[in-house]
Amino acid sequence: MHSLMKRRSLFLLGLLLVLALGVGACAAPASAPAETGAGGEEAAAPAEAAAPAEGGRTLNILYWQASSIPNPYLSGGTKDIDAAALVIEPLAVYDEEGNLVPRLAAEIPTLENGGISEDLTSITWKLRDDIVWSDGTPFTADDVVFTWQYCTDPEMGCAQSDRFNNVASVEAVDEHTVVVNFDVAKPYPYDAFTGNVNPILQKAQFQDCMGAAAQTCSDQNLGPIGTGPFKIDEFRVNDVVLYSKNENYRDADSVYFDKVTFKGGGDAASAARAVLETGEADYAWNLQIEPQILDEMAAAGKGTVVTAYATNVERILINFTNSTPDAGELRSVYMGGENPHPFLTDPAVRQALSMAIDRNVIAEQLYGAGGQATCNILPGPPKYASPNNDDCLVQDIDGANALLDEAGIVDTDGDGVREKDGVPLKILYQTSTNSVRQKTQALIKQWWAEIGVETELRNIDASVFFGGDPNSPDTYQKFFSDVEMYTNGSSGLDPQLYMSNWQCDQIPTPDNGWQGNNMPRWCSEEYDATFQELTTTAGDEARAELAIKLNDMLVQNYVMLPLVYRGSVSAYANTLDGVRMNAWDSEMWNVAEWSRK
Repeated sequence: MHSLMKRRSLFLLGLLLVLALGVGACAAPASAPAETGAGGEEAAAPAEAAAPAEGGRTLNILYWQASSIPNPYLSGGTKDIDAAALVIEPLAVYDEEGNLVPRLAAEIPTLENGGISEDLTSITWKLRDDIVWSDGTPFTADDVVFTWQYCTDPEMGCAQSDRFNNVASVEAVDEHTVVVNFDVAKPYPYDAFTGNVNPILQKAQFQDCMGAAAQTCSDQNLGPIGTGPFKIDEFRVNDVVLYSKNENYRDADSVYFDKVTFKGGGDAASAARAVLETGEADYAWNLQIEPQILDEMAAAGKGTVVTAYATNVERILINFTNSTPDAGELRSVYMGGENPHPFLTDPAVRQALSMAIDRNVIAEQLYGAGGQATCNILPGPPKYASPNNDDCLVQDIDGANALLDEAGIVDTDGDGVREKDGVPLKILYQTSTNSVRQKTQALIKQWWAEIGVETELRNIDASVFFGGDPNSPDTYQKFFSDVEMYTNGSSGLDPQLYMSNWQCDQIPTPDNGWQGNNMPRWCSEEYDATFQELTTTAGDEARAELAIKLNDMLVQNYVMLPLVYRGSVSAYANTLDGVRMNAWDSEMWNVAEWSRK
């Protein structure tokens, strides 16, 4: 029986790939921007990359997920974080090996240099004294203190609030010294103000945008004043960002490009084609494309495909709340556990969904060198990868059916769909518009049908899905579906900040502007207690043990179904020099060093 199901799955995959290869040479795979969007409105046309300006001083970047807002505190989307990374900077960034390197800080604080207190309750950052904002005013410690106050305002709903877990206060000792005080000993004290998700905002620009006013400050949010190598000249929401060189940048003379065009829209295939085949663009991000098609494009010889692994995992997230439209204003609202999903709160259903999936087929045929089948939410670095969940690598349709039969979840009316307590197992499965993701959806829909689960597929334009608009019903934070699929991962080598995402207080709600990171709305006192233990535990071995325990709680409770350990795959033109692919931070982390050969 197992081999029969395997052959049927492979046959279906073969059909999908034949279709993909048949259109790959002449047209991009179907995508929402070129069709009618999920909300019924016609979306924008695919991106057309502008040709590099004469003289080679314009850098053309394609992110097929167009940026909505260059403020990481109001959006957790990579497209928005990366658009901001050209302009606003943190105290330190992670390099391509996951190591912290100073940016606005003069050095990385350590126990050895006295920057970290011996009791681990404070960290002192010494700031560079040669930094000014793009408007020419000095960057000072007051800006750092303000950024903490801005994000931790309880009325704001900050997307990066978990960066400040256990931060009791942030003090400006003098103009160029900041002390971060913790209310517990912090074995890893570097979360706050590091990585491009946690940059410093200019106090003078944002001081009237605190709390509930944060979302209303359009001029500030769409044109932040920064300390980075470029400044925003024009921001067209969900379309394009135009930048020019920041003449007040500390190393302005070493910045090669005078202008940057950060174009969004279209799809991964058209972005790849613009770099690898037509030469219209210099850099294309997140090329989630079938490996056969990407290899054909790269053969044109105009660009180079680069891959880097960190902790990114493509996963299916389970909604533990009632996500049906009938719930009205309570749709996907946690309500302290009093608004449960009618059947996905049953562990037998979640486990059966996982057992029915063939992760190896998805990884090998749809990701190639850019992905590996995985059973972990935290797949790396290797010391943090759990060895306890590898059974998910073997598809087991028969076992999934038996599990549901034993739980009494059966098809009582002969329509091919099982019911739990009279509720049919019908799932709305949403993700962003992307050829690989739609093929993954199609495969999983077929496998779930084989265990008596009916699946409706929905794809949403990526700029909307990851946009973070609190007024949109189509964002991944709102999660107005039964399951959803996307990639997420850790920033930096230590797992603490990443594993904080699934604490109870990280559940998105209307009260926090839907900005929490616990998308499944799963709440576990045991998980929270184990996480708090991690925050006070020192030593690599002990921290790895706790990180694995947290991972196993998520995986073994089927809160999320990990599918593929994804490498970050992008491409750059062969005329471009200085690109250092980075999966630990923004891929724009060293854009100031890029130049034309």
